[in-house]
Amino acid sequence: MHYLVTGGAGYVGSHVALALLEDGHEVTVLDNLSTGHRAAIPAGARFRHADLANATALETILGETRWDGVLHLAALSVVGDSMKSPIHYIRQNMLTSLNLIEGCVRHRIGRFLFSSTAALFDSGSTAPLSETAPISPGSPYGESKFLIERALHWADRQHGLHYGCLRYFNAAGADEQGRLGEDHRPETHLIPLAIDTALGRRPLLRLAGNDYDTPDGTCIRDYVHVSDLAKAHLLTLSRLDEGSVTYNLGTGRGVSNLEVMKTVERLSGQSLPWSWAPRRDGDPAILVTDPTRIRTELGWQPRHTEIDSIIETALRWRLYHPEGYSTPRGTGSQRM
Repeated sequence: MHYLVTGGAGYVGSHVALALLEDGHEVTVLDNLSTGHRAAIPAGARFRHADLANATALETILGETRWDGVLHLAALSVVGDSMKSPIHYIRQNMLTSLNLIEGCVRHRIGRFLFSSTAALFDSGSTAPLSETAPISPGSPYGESKFLIERALHWADRQHGLHYGCLRYFNAAGADEQGRLGEDHRPETHLIPLAIDTALGRRPLLRLAGNDYDTPDGTCIRDYVHVSDLAKAHLLTLSRLDEGSVTYNLGTGRGVSNLEVMKTVERLSGQSLPWSWAPRRDGDPAILVTDPTRIRTELGWQPRHTEIDSIIETALRWRLYHPEGYSTPRGTGSQRM
């Protein structure tokens, strides 16, 4: 089958595109490269450099071939930035997504897979969170994702567009063969920040918040390996012919920020200089899912269920790619 992957030059998107290719599908990546990397697009994927805000360019791409489905991973996705620019975040994510959804309806593309988020859940809900947990986004980023989920509901109800909403918890890790990894600029995710600090690439890690209602006072998150996320996309695509679905994607295990830092120190063999920083707006104390639905309905079983395994793949990729996707070929090292 031939799939269009928006945001396929990004972190999760590139791993999803690779999984589709390895499953024997044709893949076209659509990305504006504002945060993604041309080098992250897997070999074998076609590439269209375009912006979803450009309705004319999008119409041309959607009309140029028969698409068996669209996987939508392109978005503004930094919670802290969304708190500073709420209207911009909601407008941008909604506009681009609505352009794409309308285009799929117009071109009778019957399957739509959407990269949603755990950030749409009520921060006061008791973990672990199922798909039916109360929705009350704590950030404009989460709000924008929920609004898109609602737009998809109506696109299915009125036009028959079958969709899958995949609510990611904390994507982490890297391709086990070292072909892809995490390279955000600027980086905001804890695991790559901690790794770079342990490797001496950052002088000091500032850990946000030590007064949460958790055992060690730091936030607790459910980390899911990015390749396991990619596998969930393949399984969900095969399910969409039967109708629309919504799944939470995580391991069901929570790890605190302090535990992450200690694990990075242990696996790297290096001390990690850090200090406390104030809480970040929009950060709930605990985000852990109950993944029962996708495991029961699709048989999804994450291969990486321990934080050591997830961090080890991220650390290995960073050792070989100290400058991320800008690392010249052959200059990485396994040694500390």
